[in-house]
Amino acid sequence: MGPAELTRAVAIARMYYLEELSKSQIAERTGLSRFKVARILADCLAQGIVTITIASPSNIDPDLSEQLGERFGLRHALVVHPTSGNDADLRADLGRAAAQLLGEILDGDDVLGVGWGRTLTAIADHLDTLPACPVVQMTGVTSSDMDNSMELVRRISEVSGGRPYPIFAPLVLPDATTAAGLLRQPDLAAATNQFGTITKAIVAVGSWDPPNSQLRGVMTPRERDDLARLGVQAEVCGALLDQQGQEVDTDMRNRMIAVGIDQLRDIPELIAVAGGASKEKAILAVLRSGLVNSLITDDAVARGLLAAAG
Repeated sequence: MGPAELTRAVAIARMYYLEELSKSQIAERTGLSRFKVARILADCLAQGIVTITIASPSNIDPDLSEQLGERFGLRHALVVHPTSGNDADLRADLGRAAAQLLGEILDGDDVLGVGWGRTLTAIADHLDTLPACPVVQMTGVTSSDMDNSMELVRRISEVSGGRPYPIFAPLVLPDATTAAGLLRQPDLAAATNQFGTITKAIVAVGSWDPPNSQLRGVMTPRERDDLARLGVQAEVCGALLDQQGQEVDTDMRNRMIAVGIDQLRDIPELIAVAGGASKEKAILAVLRSGLVNSLITDDAVARGLLAAAG
């Protein structure tokens, strides 16, 4: 491209990209055909006269998010760049992304289910506005996380104006008889009766190998060893999964106050919010299970999942 052609090409590029004239308008102004204008604009891109930069204004990685979503057939996939290597900051980053997604996809006809865990409690700090919809707690809690879990349900309901359905009970009871007795109590039944109405839900993911699950903390060493021998890799709302995502059936489910695994499968959109290297194998197991169809995680885990999936 000679100097005269270059000068003309730059002028046409400015008309198109900066003045936002159409190709027909440029053709009329310059006396060129519309086809010739289109050819010059294409040459500008090909020869680097015009460069286009697409920037994401947040810490979401659009490319990795798209790759992850396509590879695992996810409805929503959000991959965040952590602001630091600190676990608390990672939970905050994931919680912020989850809060933003909920604000985007929820509407007044939804019933929101909420799991429990440290990552999910970070969502409460980043909620802004939500439509008025019921908020259902999907499990009891461990004693160490009781206050945070209650706060999450309260905060979401406060922001949305929807009715809360909290569960004031432990996740794991000493025996099945005690659990069954609690489930008959009216306050608890008011929440568990809503499980079948949930349309969207957010859940955390617990890892058993390597160990990073609050559920493990309420079990005896013998119980943990027994479940490890059975091949437990991950946990979602008390549902125990092996490496391939198959449920590990134990009598412990009869001792839990939690949504059932079949009820989880029936939820139209189940969003897992989890990250960190220690959770990678557990997240892969959960994806293989087919329980979740949306995922919010960090970039290192996303790359690991893509590599594991081949």
